Amino acid sequence: MNRDEKRAGAALASIFALRMLGLFLILPVFAIHAKGIPGGDNLTLVGIALGAYGLTQAIFQIPFGMASDRYGRKPVIIFGLLLFAAGSAMAALAPDIWWTIGGRIVQGAGAISAAVTALAADLTREQHRTKVMAIIGSSIGLAFAFSLVAAPALYTWIGMGGIFWLTACLALAAISLITGVVADPPPPEPGPKVPFRTVLMNTQLLRLNFGIFALHMSQMAMFVVVPGMLLTVGNMPVATHWRVYLPAVMVSFVLMVPAIIYGERRGKVKLIFLSAITLLLVTQGLFFIGHDHFAWISVALLCFFVAFNVLEATLPSLISRIAPARAKGAALGVYNTTQALGLFVGGAMGGLLAKHYGSEMVFVASAVIITIWLLVALGMEAPAVIASKELSIAPEADMELLKWALAELPGVVEAHADKERGVMRLRVNLAFWDEGRARHVIGEES
Repeated sequence: MNRDEKRAGAALASIFALRMLGLFLILPVFAIHAKGIPGGDNLTLVGIALGAYGLTQAIFQIPFGMASDRYGRKPVIIFGLLLFAAGSAMAALAPDIWWTIGGRIVQGAGAISAAVTALAADLTREQHRTKVMAIIGSSIGLAFAFSLVAAPALYTWIGMGGIFWLTACLALAAISLITGVVADPPPPEPGPKVPFRTVLMNTQLLRLNFGIFALHMSQMAMFVVVPGMLLTVGNMPVATHWRVYLPAVMVSFVLMVPAIIYGERRGKVKLIFLSAITLLLVTQGLFFIGHDHFAWISVALLCFFVAFNVLEATLPSLISRIAPARAKGAALGVYNTTQALGLFVGGAMGGLLAKHYGSEMVFVASAVIITIWLLVALGMEAPAVIASKELSIAPEADMELLKWALAELPGVVEAHADKERGVMRLRVNLAFWDEGRARHVIGEES
């Protein structure tokens, strides 16, 4: 990656991490905190409070993603962060579970995930996009890890209200990053508008969208019951839960990075992807079998974090590869909508099942959804290795004629003429790309 790509990846990962930290900080402690507020003794309402964020995320991700295609990434991201900060303030002042749910709903209305990932795609070349998406995905995992470690201590120190105020401050800090550090994206490629139905009904995108739903459904459902399991089975006060989470997360990162590198370098992305889904399924079995044994719970958490981090890094990268260039915001909006639905369904389902059938049924339900995901993913096409290329064109050349000639070459996915710079921008499948032939075409036409 060049300097600009590294800077864009680091800054956007930081923005994503700041916002996701605001979401994740409540997961390890809210179910326990809620017992002390009016209405918080109802596990169904606790689950809804955890998942309500995902409901409005699901409603607004597609509109926000499409708006970012039309009005620009940065304005949409800033507006969403302001909404998230307002919802955090509302939750901080909430006197009962119902007002907390309301605050979570407003938080979720700041649905910027699609715009952020689309901006990352805009600022990076195709051959390096997986790396940038992996950086962003890893930042989510790091934010999750930090929240599991820091949340119990923060809760003891500043309380739940203080945690919500902290999330508001983090959202404002993210605005300063987007305005002061992240470069402006290049102008959109000229060309016809991509119909939304094309994005929505793409079978490969549908497989990935279902996957992110299943991943976050299982994550949210787990954390309705796991903190209570550590409290009762492990006899661990909330402030000490980090002793389980931190080693599991750190080891998971050590295992995750080689897996992603191997998949990218050897063209084994699909194998790594399917292996991570399988490990996620195994995790649910470990939780079910060992829900009343502390050692089993610890092993299950390690397996979960390995699978979660690999999948968080690879899923958005695969979406950005498959989506049409002029509809990345829309495609990532659909993707993040299904992610948010997973958060909502997981929270609500986890609370409902835990209340009426016990924690074991939470893991059974998650295992069923993940099994369906595995079966769906088996039919996924192995992703092509796509790269961005630029070819300099002579000033006297007919750019439009060259564009159509290059577009007909094997391996050329898209061709766009940049007349101001005198270059042809191409997206190519490296398995079929012949640069010598392309340069010959340019020579003939010039």
